[in-house]
Amino acid sequence: MSLITSTIGQGLLWGILALGLFLTFRILNFPDMTVEGTFPFGAAICISALVHGVNPIIATILSFLGGMLTGLITGLLYTKGKIPVLLAGILTMTGIYSVNLRILGKANVGLLNKATLLNEQFLQRLPDNFPTIVVGLLFAIFIILLLALFLNTDLGQAFIATGDNEKMAQSLGINTDNMKILGLMLSNGLIGLAGGLLGQNGGYADVNMGIGTMVIGLAAIIIGEVVYGNLSLTARLIAVVIGSIIYRLILLLVLQLGFSTNDFKLISAIILAICMMLPLFEKKFHTRKLLKKGVTKP
Repeated sequence: MSLITSTIGQGLLWGILALGLFLTFRILNFPDMTVEGTFPFGAAICISALVHGVNPIIATILSFLGGMLTGLITGLLYTKGKIPVLLAGILTMTGIYSVNLRILGKANVGLLNKATLLNEQFLQRLPDNFPTIVVGLLFAIFIILLLALFLNTDLGQAFIATGDNEKMAQSLGINTDNMKILGLMLSNGLIGLAGGLLGQNGGYADVNMGIGTMVIGLAAIIIGEVVYGNLSLTARLIAVVIGSIIYRLILLLVLQLGFSTNDFKLISAIILAICMMLPLFEKKFHTRKLLKKGVTKP
């Protein structure tokens, strides 16, 4: 039971990263490699601040703001510098590695029993691993509500239109460059926030902790979409977080089958590949229709 509650808590926190990636990958419709630099950057800022006695709430906010800064840099390189978005993200990610080393002073820094959001006094009364679930759930609900509200505003609709059809959006007078920069900032802000929260949960920050995070985020997005099918935009945000939890449970199952944690990156890639091919299988073999018939069959 302890392993399951821990996995659910981890899934909720990773779901925040997946929500950030959803903004660029699904709405703006382009891959942002900045994520693999932003995630450890958020963790480095948060953990370094906590080590120096900064309030956990402020340290967590700083991780979000740090993520927004990396998104701004990538956005400016992409829109103003005319560098392809994939390369712009790689350039930012590469540069952040050295910045993380500067912030931490070394490759890995632990919290050394410092106060965090997850060990606040009122949370310590809960059973083991439940503080992570409570914090993850509160953040996930808050972020989903804010994103749902934002995407239903005029600015949010302009943001969606930019991803759907950039030329049409421009013809309507929308500054698509600004929308892309905004999307990258919001996306990377959430990814930096996830880095800060997961750094607090794990008790450390490491300059290499961002490796493979894009695969984890994409797996959560695609699992959520495959499991729930066609949904409204707000429901898709919820499905992304649920997909993250399912993904972590799949990894737990794999671990219980005797695989080593060293195999997680390979397993993550395999899971993502399978999930990305499921729509093709569904289209070819009509598996979703067969399942529905099976459910409704008397």
